[in-house]
Amino acid sequence: MLCGAAAVVVAGTFAAVPAGASPSHSPEAVRAATLSWKKCPTTDYPTLQCASLEVPLDHGDPGGQHITLALSRVPHTAKKYQGPLLVNPGGPGGSGRTLAGFVAKSLPKKVAAEYDVIGFDPRGVGRSTPALTCKPGHFGSVRPDPVPATAAIERANLQRARSFAEACGKKYASVLPHINTLSAVRDMDAIRRALGAPKLNYFGYSYGTYLGTVYAKLYPERVRRLVLDSIVDPTGVWYEDNLGQDPAFNDRHRALMAWIAKHDATYGLGTDPGKIEARWYAMRTALAKKPADGRVGAAELEDTFLPGGYYNGYWPHLAEAFAAYVNAKDAEPLVEAYEDFAAVDAAGDNGYSVYTAVQCRDGSWPRDWDAWRADHWAVYEKAPFMTWNNAWYNAPCAFWPTRPLEPVNIANGEVPPALLFQATDDAATPYEGGATTHALLRGSSFVVEQGGGNHGITLSGNSCLDTHLAKYLTDGTVPRGTGTVDAVCKALPDPRPLTAKVASGTAHGSTLHGLLGFRG
Repeated sequence: MLCGAAAVVVAGTFAAVPAGASPSHSPEAVRAATLSWKKCPTTDYPTLQCASLEVPLDHGDPGGQHITLALSRVPHTAKKYQGPLLVNPGGPGGSGRTLAGFVAKSLPKKVAAEYDVIGFDPRGVGRSTPALTCKPGHFGSVRPDPVPATAAIERANLQRARSFAEACGKKYASVLPHINTLSAVRDMDAIRRALGAPKLNYFGYSYGTYLGTVYAKLYPERVRRLVLDSIVDPTGVWYEDNLGQDPAFNDRHRALMAWIAKHDATYGLGTDPGKIEARWYAMRTALAKKPADGRVGAAELEDTFLPGGYYNGYWPHLAEAFAAYVNAKDAEPLVEAYEDFAAVDAAGDNGYSVYTAVQCRDGSWPRDWDAWRADHWAVYEKAPFMTWNNAWYNAPCAFWPTRPLEPVNIANGEVPPALLFQATDDAATPYEGGATTHALLRGSSFVVEQGGGNHGITLSGNSCLDTHLAKYLTDGTVPRGTGTVDAVCKALPDPRPLTAKVASGTAHGSTLHGLLGFRG
């Protein structure tokens, strides 16, 4: 849900350019002229620029077929220049072009001014070409109940998964072998070369943290600074990581039930979290029998409430929809919440296509459905909220038409000190992933948001976290503690129920969480 590697030898290694120094005149720097930056402003990011870059489809065959990457940039404005800061929102399958504008706008002005903040759509994504869309409308109608309580339901879900894999294989047979993390990392180095930069600064969220650590493994001498926020477990790529999410999402769903209980005066669903949870599952049962507006069944209900596991700012909207359905027999707010949080458009079709292509190619998945069945029923017994929904989301990997690669061992003693951020109760990338990565990256610094459950925690209003980020990007300073954690920041308070004045038109949440998307 996020969401064997051999390093490619590229001629030439370079030392860091001191801040404020003249640009390098190496052959790689000359290639910067191949990027033609044009203005592509948005209302929120008026200084945004865009360009495209051709890269080999197969980096092992640079003279063969080429594809294009869509890039964005917010240029530096300060005399002191610290190089490009490449940013990625995760996924796999997330578009990163607008993230450049968000990061440049959200960092302290003095810090942002010293970097060219560079966004990109990874291969297959968004405005990069070709952009994958394996099966348009795959999520376009009410799906079978995710819980395979009968053989017929299981067969229906299996057929959906198999048909998606077959459609992708038929449509993109020559492309799919090259949609994976290793290829995306080599694209990142091609971006670095095109920018004329001897080294990259990198800032990645979620799956983007794996991109960053794999880049650092292949090209440690080309990493200047490395920021990882909400960190995937690199030892579970990707079947085990997805199983590990299920209990964590179940815990966050129960945290929402407890929050609703605290605000019974607003929602009228009771003060006992366990009983409120039972009412939620009763709502699920009713929708499985009669989908709301013919659109929101059991699967779509789970999709709608999943974002609450990523970001608690959505809780008030979800609670209102829940209460309206239960107390007023009014399904309209629930349908609206589905449209706001879960309905899949063309961009979503593209994102899911790349997600499956990367996840299924990056590592081995069981090809025997009996293994999936046994593993997921075992987890479901303790964590029923999203376990089977998550299983079917990833199930095309049981039928994927490409052979798997070996995951990358990201252990690294050569990379400069990295700065890692992790919330203790993050569901999408549970805490253990951050702790594991910290142990594998020698010299890294681990900043923990104690009690936080959101996914993507920097540049989201926590000044303690953002102070550490700003110091690191300013001069490389990282906090150093005496234990396994180097610094602890308190989580932000949970949200309050909406007032009537702000209840309308705010369901999309924070800008960052809109950019990060879900499922990784």
